[in-house]
Amino acid sequence: MISLSLNQRHRITARLISIIGIWGIAVGVSSYVGLFSTFPLPWFALLVAIGITAPVFFYYSNSTFHAYIQELHLNYLTVFHLWRVPAALIFFHYGSQHLLPETFVRNAAWGDLFAGLLVMPLLLLLSCRWKYWVFHLFGMTDFVIAVGTGLTFALLQIPTMNTIATYPIALIPLFGVPISGISHILALDLLAHRQAKT
Repeated sequence: MISLSLNQRHRITARLISIIGIWGIAVGVSSYVGLFSTFPLPWFALLVAIGITAPVFFYYSNSTFHAYIQELHLNYLTVFHLWRVPAALIFFHYGSQHLLPETFVRNAAWGDLFAGLLVMPLLLLLSCRWKYWVFHLFGMTDFVIAVGTGLTFALLQIPTMNTIATYPIALIPLFGVPISGISHILALDLLAHRQAKT
């Protein structure tokens, strides 16, 4: 495995923060001006899928980035999931207004709420590997169910799913969801590598 210097790690961190920031701003501005609302739902679903798969492909194909992630503390791949609490509340709000399909809200919101609420207790627990396995396996299972439901409804072009492409809720599937899914995949890969070494 490639060994990175502290200076290299700082440069990669700065680039990563910049890319994530630009990604979030681009999604926010594009959804605010209504760009995603003009897309057919299957195209929107394709954008979500690309947002998830492209970074994962980069992780497995770029040895430098792979080495960078492998040296991260798991807390960095876990604390981000706090965002899932407000995401869940937004889903519940939209669902209460009948702006999203009830099944999608149920499958997406409850898992997000539980995952987000687990973050702080998990970080406060004594340092042990099993807590990360439990959290990221649970989070990944919820991710698959929620994304699977959303993509299915988008491909079936369920009318109320059109709301997911509007501002501000479009930030969830096009920004928050990909980063959440990626962080679960990276954390589980990191855990598997570290366990293999012991």
